[in-house]
Amino acid sequence: MGVLCMEVGNSYVQVKIEGVGKRKVKAGITLQQLAKECWPETWQQILAAYVDNDLQELIKPIKQDSHISFFGLEVKDGYRIYQRSATFILIRAAREILPGCRVTIEHSLSNGLYGEIHYERALMEKDLRKIELRMKEIIARDEPFAKLVMPKAAARELFLKDDQLDKVNLLKYREADTINVYRCGWFHDYFYGYMVPSAGYLSQFRLRFYLPGFILQIPDPQNPKLIPPYHEQPKLASVHREAEHWGNILNVGTVSALNDIIAEGGSGDLIRIAEALHEKKIAQMADMILERHETLRVILIAGPSSSGKTTFAQRLSIQLRVNGLRPVAIHLDDYFLDRDKTPLNDQGEYDFESIEAIDLDLFNAHLSELIQGQEVEIPSFDFITGRREYTGRRLRVARDEPIIIEGIHGLNERLTESIPSGNKFKIYISALTQLNIDDHNRIPTTDVRLLRRMVRDHQFRSHSAQDTLRLWVAVRQGERRNIFPFQEEADVMFNSALTYELAVLKGHAEPLLQSIGRWDPGYTEAKRLLKFLSYFLPLDEGDIPATSILREFIGGSCFHETVPAKNGS
Repeated sequence: MGVLCMEVGNSYVQVKIEGVGKRKVKAGITLQQLAKECWPETWQQILAAYVDNDLQELIKPIKQDSHISFFGLEVKDGYRIYQRSATFILIRAAREILPGCRVTIEHSLSNGLYGEIHYERALMEKDLRKIELRMKEIIARDEPFAKLVMPKAAARELFLKDDQLDKVNLLKYREADTINVYRCGWFHDYFYGYMVPSAGYLSQFRLRFYLPGFILQIPDPQNPKLIPPYHEQPKLASVHREAEHWGNILNVGTVSALNDIIAEGGSGDLIRIAEALHEKKIAQMADMILERHETLRVILIAGPSSSGKTTFAQRLSIQLRVNGLRPVAIHLDDYFLDRDKTPLNDQGEYDFESIEAIDLDLFNAHLSELIQGQEVEIPSFDFITGRREYTGRRLRVARDEPIIIEGIHGLNERLTESIPSGNKFKIYISALTQLNIDDHNRIPTTDVRLLRRMVRDHQFRSHSAQDTLRLWVAVRQGERRNIFPFQEEADVMFNSALTYELAVLKGHAEPLLQSIGRWDPGYTEAKRLLKFLSYFLPLDEGDIPATSILREFIGGSCFHETVPAKNGS
């Protein structure tokens, strides 16, 4: 929506506020002051605003005619601001309770944020309770966040004196002459993103003791007064620990460490070791399957968008063949119901991601017959006519031919409910990056997958970055509904993230993101991702092997089909 301009005096501007309407306000009024005027009872639920389609924090003054949309936790940007601000208070409180400690924010886990406190002794439950109490004291006093625009050299000196060496190293590669440093009380920190104006906005949070660290929880985006119950995810936690172990092997835990390797010309070895870690893990899975091959007949692979499922399935297939097995693929798309029987979503459109879009009875019947040595005729789905067809493709599998099925519903027991659990091996795959910007700024795994998808969709599907960003919301909703609830059902998890990949994706993604205009719906997200990518030095892709999962997105992969099929399929 365009800016609404009117003839006003020098000291007033005209604004249009979503949900309120037009107002004439004094030039220089901050967004926070305006929010208090518009919502005197609930203003602390407002965390930021979009001003003329650009994300702004509440301390921002309004100096010209503008269109303003305020928001809170219900918007992803608001959730990030709340979580980031709560993290700031947590780090300050931890350093006050445990002087000299170092806090690292690691990754998301269930509906919380996992981190660790490195101290001269082990962290105890009582320590965390003291930190939580100290956080509540800071919040009760509504201590302000001050934003300081500092020369890079001055910020470097500040962090050097405070022993925040991770930030000192990060600033080596920052091109800007100034950076934004936030202060709350005595504590200064740098965060990639905005903050709330003061600690009083953060009245709802919970700290959970989770060895060897903690989990920070904030309110539910749909219910700001409720902190959702924590659900244990031991398998996901285990694969995150494995990711940390891989980072230690590579000696790369932060962006600055990766940049050092690139700057020193050591990226070739880094790529080869990272790829070898993937290959070793896949080979271990193939060995696990071999040990159970007498009874294990079906291999199910599932994971969220842009996890690299296609390349992973191919590489697993190769390792299975090394072990003397001959995997066969069955494609779930061929078992779609006819279009007129496909369920509809809330918008009245065909919901092809619903498990109800699959003919579960036929699929289970065919799997049962195949496992018992019978021959079946495999259907084909014609996406043009919207109907299932039979073209004479027949399939029979032997004992040494496990069936590989890759799809979003692979971990949902309903998909293969007629097959005993002893005959199935379930694999969950996702890109769980072990790399963080610095100790306090993590890299969300969803950002890695979004950039992968953006690059792939442009290269192979003629989609613009704007198209990818527009569809991403629906993609994420489908993942939360169809994939994430079942991830702990997996027998094993595979982390498809590669330590070096963001330095490669940078060169592909930046031009796409820069093409998104000021008034495009995806502008704010594109701006955020561009800033994120600016932390990385670019990396040439010449050393990346054709078998790499990353090749599925940037091009140059030697794989084309999901898994070698059989009998003409």
